[in-house]
Amino acid sequence: MTYDDALEQLSHIARERAFGRHVGSHRLIEAGLNALMAGVESPSLAMLAGLLRSEEPEAPALFDQVLEELGLLFHPPADPRAAKWELAYWVAGQIAGGSLDPATGTHLIWADVAYDLGYPEALKPLVRCAHNLDGWEESWGVSIEELQGEAVEAAKQFLSKRPAAESRQ
Repeated sequence: MTYDDALEQLSHIARERAFGRHVGSHRLIEAGLNALMAGVESPSLAMLAGLLRSEEPEAPALFDQVLEELGLLFHPPADPRAAKWELAYWVAGQIAGGSLDPATGTHLIWADVAYDLGYPEALKPLVRCAHNLDGWEESWGVSIEELQGEAVEAAKQFLSKRPAAESRQ
């Protein structure tokens, strides 16, 4: 893992946690160890990476401290609707970038974002992809890979229409 990969992993986990996803202590510690081995330096990083199994409850606080020290701490918007939109853009970015399975990502947007926002027009192509990927059958005459490709394209289209004021990451 490179230095940049390690920072990306830390940032990714920071966003997961900020958006309410459960991230186990073992993943926090592993990310700390990966960062340490990649040459990332932070006063608390070695403490995080060196936690023993019995010390796992300390991992979340240490992880946040490492993020703070590295300037990677992420806070979603305070407004719940804005936070949902931010989650949608983040997930779509992962789908488009290839780091998240299209079926998993579109399902997340469908279940955790679109529903709460009342199924806005901008999310309908991604929700449609989620439905298609979730219910796909061989008899449809279209491959799962084609549906995954459509989901990646839908994510890219969604991202391309993001208003400039919201394009901060």
